[in-house]
Amino acid sequence: MAEHVITIEKEKCIGCGMCVRDCAARNIEIQNRKANILSGDCILCGHCVAVCPKGAVTISGYEAEPVPIKGEVHLKPEEVLDAIRFRRTIRQFRDQKIPEEILEQILEAGRLTHTAKNAQDVSFVVLDRRKEELEQAAVRVFRAVKPFADMFSPMARRNKIDNHFFFFHAPAVIVILSKEKLNGALAAQNMEFVAEANGLGVLFSGFFSMAANLSPKLKKALGVSKGKKIVTTLVLGYPKVKYRRSAQREKLDVRYL
Repeated sequence: MAEHVITIEKEKCIGCGMCVRDCAARNIEIQNRKANILSGDCILCGHCVAVCPKGAVTISGYEAEPVPIKGEVHLKPEEVLDAIRFRRTIRQFRDQKIPEEILEQILEAGRLTHTAKNAQDVSFVVLDRRKEELEQAAVRVFRAVKPFADMFSPMARRNKIDNHFFFFHAPAVIVILSKEKLNGALAAQNMEFVAEANGLGVLFSGFFSMAANLSPKLKKALGVSKGKKIVTTLVLGYPKVKYRRSAQREKLDVRYL
């Protein structure tokens, strides 16, 4: 990882204090009417860069420059709720390749996801030429443990583990890794939204993630580095099924204190 250094250009700084008030690390203060960084002990969240009205704050070590916000970016609440309400897990996929630019958008959604303490600890493995090979390795793991699962679960007994038990012939699979499980889960959710905005269906394959975390060989094949774990696996493709109404949910369980 590249070294990141925060710099404040004194010529541009007007001493407004907006960066001071927004700094989560309390690492900026006004001295002689100019903003000053107190130490290198910082989570590098970039809020100071984003909030400065004069563009006086920069952080080195990143390939891309900050993107200026042009106008207000708003989502319509009703449309967002409908996207959640009508979302279904897809296990039937058309035999249609996903364009490279759409996969890049989905990965970008994961990269841009906010992480706790700005850890940016999420990484991705796109299963391409080895997709079938790794699915078969996971199938072997599950076939080995299925007799034990059958003893306790009628659902397990009803399920046959065929050669496409995990990916259902989907054209694309993305495995999400992170040190903190929450960060990987947040990335997965954002990636799902972008995938569905492009007309794709998504399956979160907890079974493949479980098999991979159980198997040292699978973890090695996926390149899971020390300290990281497989959080979830996104199985992606164009749906071969059309749903006509929402699924029912239990009533809201909430308390106000």
